[in-house]
Amino acid sequence: MKSILSTKKLSNSQKQLFLNSGLSLVEYNAILIETHNFKLPLEKIENVIFTSKNSVNAVLGKTEFKNCFCVGEKTAELLSDNGFHIQEVADYGKDLAQIITKKYASETFTFFCGNKRMDEIPKTLQQENINFQEIEVYKTSLNPQGFSQEFDGILFFSPSAVQSFTAKNKLTGITAYCIGNTTALEAQKHTNNIIIATKPTIENVIVQVVKYSKNK
Repeated sequence: MKSILSTKKLSNSQKQLFLNSGLSLVEYNAILIETHNFKLPLEKIENVIFTSKNSVNAVLGKTEFKNCFCVGEKTAELLSDNGFHIQEVADYGKDLAQIITKKYASETFTFFCGNKRMDEIPKTLQQENINFQEIEVYKTSLNPQGFSQEFDGILFFSPSAVQSFTAKNKLTGITAYCIGNTTALEAQKHTNNIIIATKPTIENVIVQVVKYSKNK
C-alpha cells in the first residue's frame, strides 16, 4: 500500500476523498498559526484584502468592513458564511492585485495578512500608487518533525510547509503534491518530482494524489 503524508491535518470531508483509493494517510501540522494582538483602525473599513482563512479568523468579530477582496474560494466562503460582502475573488494574489489595479485604483484598502505573506499584492499596489495599509494579524511558525517512515507522496499547502518538512527530512525520490506555483517553487529546491494542483484548493491536491497514484 502506498503511503501519503499530509503536512496539514485534514477535515473529515477531505479525508473522505482518500476512501477507496488504496492509499494510507499520515497527517500532521507542519506549520503553526498564532494570532497576534494588533491595532485596528477606529473607523469602519471600506475595502479589505484577505489571502487566507487564517487572516479572516484572526479579525472576525473584532472590526467592521464592507467589501472583501479575497484570494481563494475557501477564504471567500468563510467570509460569506459570516455575512460579509464578497467584491472580488481570485485564485492567486497576483491575479487579485491585477483586478484591483484595473478596476479599483482610486479606492483605499486594508490588507490583513500573516508574517510570511507573499509580496505580490503589496508590491503591485505600491507600484500603482494605490492607497493601502497592511496589518499583520497572525504569525506562521515552522513545526519541524522527523519521520523514519518512507512516503510515496507528500501534500504541501504552502512554501512554509515545505521548509518545515525539509528541515528534518529529505524529499529525494518522493512526489511532492503542491497547492500552487509558489509552493512548487520551494519544493523545487529539493526535488524535481512535483505535481501542482489544477486549482489551488486542498481538495484538488488530494484529487491529484489519488489520480496520479492510481496511474503509477
